[in-house]
Amino acid sequence: MALAALVVVLILIVVGVHSCQVSQANSALKDYTVSVNAIMQSSQQTSRQFFNLLSSGGGTSNAPNLQSQIDEARLSAANQLSRAQSLSPPDSVKTGQQELVLALQMRVDGIANIAQQIQPALQSQTSTDADNAIAAQMARFYASDVLYKDYTLPTVVGALHSAGISVGGPNGEPLFAGQFLPDVQWLSPTFVAGALHSPGAPPASSGKVAPGTHGHALNSVSVGGTTLQTGSTNTIPSSPPPTFTLNFSNTGQNNETNVTCKIALSGSSVAGQTVVPKTSAGQSATCKVTLPSSPSAGSSTVKATVVPVPGEKNTANNTLSFPVTFQ
Repeated sequence: MALAALVVVLILIVVGVHSCQVSQANSALKDYTVSVNAIMQSSQQTSRQFFNLLSSGGGTSNAPNLQSQIDEARLSAANQLSRAQSLSPPDSVKTGQQELVLALQMRVDGIANIAQQIQPALQSQTSTDADNAIAAQMARFYASDVLYKDYTLPTVVGALHSAGISVGGPNGEPLFAGQFLPDVQWLSPTFVAGALHSPGAPPASSGKVAPGTHGHALNSVSVGGTTLQTGSTNTIPSSPPPTFTLNFSNTGQNNETNVTCKIALSGSSVAGQTVVPKTSAGQSATCKVTLPSSPSAGSSTVKATVVPVPGEKNTANNTLSFPVTFQ
């Protein structure tokens, strides 16, 4: 009986030790997942900041200031890289960790290299080569998204599932699945030139407006798939910074180039804009404008505008305003 009792005790000890080891391993995996999620959400904020800066343009006189602001985005990306490098990944996700670090390194390098091309891109003599160089650097961001979404994420998800840990939903471990490059059009030098308003951009007008009517009509604005209403208050989360989708139509008889979409908030300096390289006569178009930072909580009026193009006579339908409560 004493021997049997000893065997039972030994079994309980082994089971208990194994249970503790499993619990510690699962806890380490959860902690790692939370850290990766936080880093990638922060990287998404850097993406919004960076691409809003690029879309702000400003011309040759603003080039030094724009380059300096982009370098601040590089510092943010470098901080995210440093945080990732300091992680202690469990063995089950070490391969994914290597790809995570490489993806964040590519983002730092891409921003740094683009910053060096900003001033040449806004100079007539060097704009074409610089626009091409910037578009080439955008491929780094595209590749970083592939590394994270197709390699790091599946590795982490697989490790969580193997450990019996749920992923996503109200009770599962959160995993950020967004991407740094907001639109593959940034891989096009023409799109880059249009966004920067650089001398290499296709001319919006040669000084003589083409015959026929010109213009756009803003039809609706949505956030997160919900269409905003002009006659009632709209509730929008302030964090992360919201993205506004403007749906509009080219109502003229001419194709238009470098069409600017803007979002402005009443009583706030928070504003954003983006450029659509081309719209076609009689066709619908969309643009996405992400605010560079989270607006303050409270009531505001959001003004969405498709900036009038040369030759546009009816501008009454270019703007919509919405009462909004940011939470």
